Amino acid sequence: MRSRNPVFSRRGFSRDNGYAGFNTAPQAGGPAVGTQGGPYPQGAPYAPQGGNPYAQNPYAQNPYAQQDVQYGAPPQAPSAAGRMTMDDVVTRTASTLGVLVVTAALAWALLPVDDAHISRSYGLGVGAALIAMVLGFVQSFKRKASPALILSYAAFEGVFLGVVSSVVDNRIASGAAMQAVIGTMAVFAAVLVAYKAGWIRVNRRFYGFVMAAALGFVLLMVVNTLFAVFGGGDGLGFRSGALGVVFGVIGVLLGACFLALDFKQVEDGVAYGAPREEAWLAAFGLTLTLVWIYMEFLRLIAILNSND
Repeated sequence: MRSRNPVFSRRGFSRDNGYAGFNTAPQAGGPAVGTQGGPYPQGAPYAPQGGNPYAQNPYAQNPYAQQDVQYGAPPQAPSAAGRMTMDDVVTRTASTLGVLVVTAALAWALLPVDDAHISRSYGLGVGAALIAMVLGFVQSFKRKASPALILSYAAFEGVFLGVVSSVVDNRIASGAAMQAVIGTMAVFAAVLVAYKAGWIRVNRRFYGFVMAAALGFVLLMVVNTLFAVFGGGDGLGFRSGALGVVFGVIGVLLGACFLALDFKQVEDGVAYGAPREEAWLAAFGLTLTLVWIYMEFLRLIAILNSND
């Protein structure tokens, strides 16, 4: 599965649904990347055995380049037009998060969570979450990024987050939403600094550990949910009490690890000349990971305050 949701495997930047590896050389003129081994045996789609498919032949743009070389003139440098840049990633991510924040604010303001309306509001929130999940799966299986799908996902996810945040903030712990936002921003900044400083090395071992831990975490949460639905109460207790706090912390740490994978994939996409439209995939992945971290923080705050 090529989803960028933290509970599923990561999708790299590729025209053919391939994966960006961790041990391939960038195209000529691109920034250098680390030399650590990668989890994908086929290597990066931008540097296969036959060369980088996005590294254009200088003779293709200038039919006289061959003649220029014969007379000692250097060929023209390949054009960088149409390639993904860091500015593209930042712009698309800001757009996606902006839509999510706006719809969350509207849901908070327009869907009351008092005793008379909480059932209806929560039902709408859950419905929006299901629609967002379907849209996320559709985008994950598409061969190309669809801005409309990604922005629609962000809109419906925002409605769900707005309702859940309002419930926790107004009925469990005042100020919980702002605390969760600050916590999410702090984790994002800390992982970014650690990644840029080289304290986090995204290699084969790191990838394997994160994916194994995420798979185990998700399976436990699914089992806990099934016990809660069919057995009542808190299920196996993985989301309440002391165990809930422990698993909440683990969830935040897993989200931080997936942020590192996101940063690596963005770096590889820029270095290997990924198409500009795939900046939307980077925005999609970062949004999914940040939502994951925010929800874990919100759940942690709710558990800690319910135990007071």
